[in-house]
Amino acid sequence: MFGGNVLKGVLMLARGKAAGIAEFGNSNDALFASLAPLIAFPLVATVLISLAGQPALAVESFLSRLCVVLSVSVATQACAAAAGREALWVRTATALNWSFWLVIPLLLLAGFIGAIMVSAGIPETLSIQILLVAMGAYLFWYNWFTVRSGLQLRVMPAVGIVVLTSMIVLILSITPLVIDHVMARS
Repeated sequence: MFGGNVLKGVLMLARGKAAGIAEFGNSNDALFASLAPLIAFPLVATVLISLAGQPALAVESFLSRLCVVLSVSVATQACAAAAGREALWVRTATALNWSFWLVIPLLLLAGFIGAIMVSAGIPETLSIQILLVAMGAYLFWYNWFTVRSGLQLRVMPAVGIVVLTSMIVLILSITPLVIDHVMARS
């Protein structure tokens, strides 16, 4: 129903093994399963923010996160259709959604490496900057590799899709902050 082993697929892709894409289901059920936790966590945050007495902020925050989460799948589908690879978009979007959880071990690893860097005499701010750039580069590579493997594309079209998707996520992520800032100044 869902394909193979999601964790195995994420780890295989993380090591540059294209066969990892086969571990993800190519069905609506698999896609919905990958979206469920990405929607559930912002939903819990919405309830907590509402209980703290800010229901408008809670709704705004939830809708913003929902747009960001869904934008990856929508952009993947649109780009796959444009590339003539529409039959492959669900598996690719599913893999991209599950890849979000790779951030947690990366943050733990970065914390460990950062502590080593600081104890070696590298200033904390510089250590953080180096690690953020390294993590960003790795996550960009990971998404590119997932898109390339999933949609069976050449290098540059996959780069274009990841850049486009990243820009959409960035715009959708910062727009509510900009609107809040503008509204607060009014």
